[in-house]
Amino acid sequence: MLYTLSRSPWQSDINALLRLVCPGDDLLLMQDGVVAALNDSRYLAALLASPARVAALHCDVEARGLSAQISSNIDTISYNEFVKLTVKHASQMAW
Repeated sequence: MLYTLSRSPWQSDINALLRLVCPGDDLLLMQDGVVAALNDSRYLAALLASPARVAALHCDVEARGLSAQISSNIDTISYNEFVKLTVKHASQMAW
């Protein structure tokens, strides 16, 4: 399953989302969801402990001026890689 988080983690129940993910799932942070991957964020440890692969959409990180503040443990991916994730996963759940 591909999960996408497009809202700020302060405006969504990220803990409920993380309870749903399983090994082999992907979680893509996009739009305001990328702030969950900030260094020293209270959400970062939960993301890193998740069984899913967590990535952030590079253009959304850049658009918010957060490139230097995103954890190096979170991969940033392009739109092309986002498309590959949608092909890889038959199902998607947006948060």
